[in-house]
Amino acid sequence: MTVRLSVNVNKVALVRNTRHLGIPSVTRAARLCLQAGAHGITIHPRPDGRHIRAHDVQELAELMRGWPQAEFNIEGNPTHNLLEHVRQVRPTQATFVPDGTDQFTSDHGWHFPADADRLAPLVAECRALGVRVSLFMDADPAQMAGARGVGADRVELYTEPYAAAWADPQQRRQQLARYVAAAQAARDAGLGVNAGHDLNLDNLPLFAAQVPGLLEVSIGHAFVSDALEQGYAAATRAYLGCLEAAG
Repeated sequence: MTVRLSVNVNKVALVRNTRHLGIPSVTRAARLCLQAGAHGITIHPRPDGRHIRAHDVQELAELMRGWPQAEFNIEGNPTHNLLEHVRQVRPTQATFVPDGTDQFTSDHGWHFPADADRLAPLVAECRALGVRVSLFMDADPAQMAGARGVGADRVELYTEPYAAAWADPQQRRQQLARYVAAAQAARDAGLGVNAGHDLNLDNLPLFAAQVPGLLEVSIGHAFVSDALEQGYAAATRAYLGCLEAAG
């Protein structure tokens, strides 16, 4: 089964927010990606509104109703503003990320048993709303049973260490082995496996080919960078081609 592509449109909103003209349009970007074959749209509406804002969540939810086969994934810290959005629009998936309010970007996953007590009721609430829950996790096989223990459906493996090692073949092999082991541990625990952070056209094919049971990748920064040069549709097709080739 081909790995599914969810396009993160946060950086489109970041550019838009530097002016007050409403361009580039986040919903138009999402529509063009979906028309080109993307399997879903991801957003991460942080409390400071630095990129995706509350009105974007509502407008994208309305857009996604016209694409019932596609997935709407909302990421964020469930102890900040994520649950408010989930309750309002009931996306396909909520990805819980342990970000601080002033954090530059996501840079670590949840830890168990330390985070179990506060996550379990929040996971339960989302699942009661019919929303699938994925937990943002480091590539640590020992943590996967804990993620399943709080009721999560999936994990999203945090892939920056893999991307950072790409230029060194030995480090690349070592990091890839970590992700293979973590994905297998997640599957053994009964979890689905997603991945994201700094994946791009160069490092994605090997990752998708080697990591067992990979269901979905969420790609934003590199995707938008490529789209600036190629256009949304061409960038979407390029990433889909990577995933299809990995097969």
